[in-house]
Amino acid sequence: MGLGTRALSTAGGMIASASLAVFSASPVWAQDLMGQPTDRGLGLQPAASPLKHEAIWFHDVILMPVIVGICLLVLGLLAWIVFRYNAKANPTPAKWSHNTAVEIIWTVLPVMILVGISLFSFRLLFAYHDMPTPDMTVKATGNQWNWGYEYPDQGVPEYISNMLPEAEARAQNVPYRLAVDEPIVVPVGKTVRVLVTASDVIHSFALPAFGLKTDAVPGRVNETWFRAERTGIFYGQCSELCGVDHAFMPIQINVVTEAEFAAWVVSRGGSMTPATAEEAPGGTAAQVAASAPAATDAATPVADTGAAAATAPASSPTAPAASTAPAAGAPAAQ
Repeated sequence: MGLGTRALSTAGGMIASASLAVFSASPVWAQDLMGQPTDRGLGLQPAASPLKHEAIWFHDVILMPVIVGICLLVLGLLAWIVFRYNAKANPTPAKWSHNTAVEIIWTVLPVMILVGISLFSFRLLFAYHDMPTPDMTVKATGNQWNWGYEYPDQGVPEYISNMLPEAEARAQNVPYRLAVDEPIVVPVGKTVRVLVTASDVIHSFALPAFGLKTDAVPGRVNETWFRAERTGIFYGQCSELCGVDHAFMPIQINVVTEAEFAAWVVSRGGSMTPATAEEAPGGTAAQVAASAPAATDAATPVADTGAAAATAPASSPTAPAASTAPAAGAPAAQ
């Protein structure tokens, strides 16, 4: 048996084994867990926000066919070269060293592929950048090694979120190294703006089910957003190598109903209806506008006073004479 025959036999065996593995693993694919990794699962985590739906579509419909096509093309070219131009099949080597047509093709074709990918890639990037009007804001600060969360709109002060110890996580039947003691709590169906920063080194705020991954940089505030489509618990992790305990600062977002969120805010000492913009620093336009009537009422007496002062001379002609008498006497006194 020649080398080529053995290679083909080995390759055929590998393909058959891979096909068997694919079919045997297919039931696992259908059991992907929502909001957390799936053991032996393939593909991206199921989407729970509009951005993740678009990211999955871009990956599955655009990137994967292009990658598979390129891999098959390169594999076919290598196989053709190996079997067509080996020493046995082609004992006399060719004398040429350049081919203008081939060089143009392998230059122009990758450029066209990249341009085609960029058209869809830019659309996804714009979707991340062009955030809808937010309903609320959460500030996430990365620390070595935990996360601090603050709700400026609701007046909830910063609290620290740490990973649950293994014994406690097992007792609560939650995933160890993903569950935390103080999660982020947000209402379902609301656009949540996340302001991401860090206090020491670079961290990364990442939650796969929502398609989030934003670097937390000291001295800089980055911004991302999500809108949860369903209630539940969703897990993520710091995705930047930030130090020895990098693997121990997970992210947990609990998506609840609006009533449950309001109750949680009250339990934290916050309020769902800030009275002034000062009570909701960086709040939404609707919340800032809620303080407009108070500002208008405060401005009204000033306007009335100005109007009364403007009409005073007309109603009392003798007032100017009385007011100018001291001024006339002042120089004489000097």
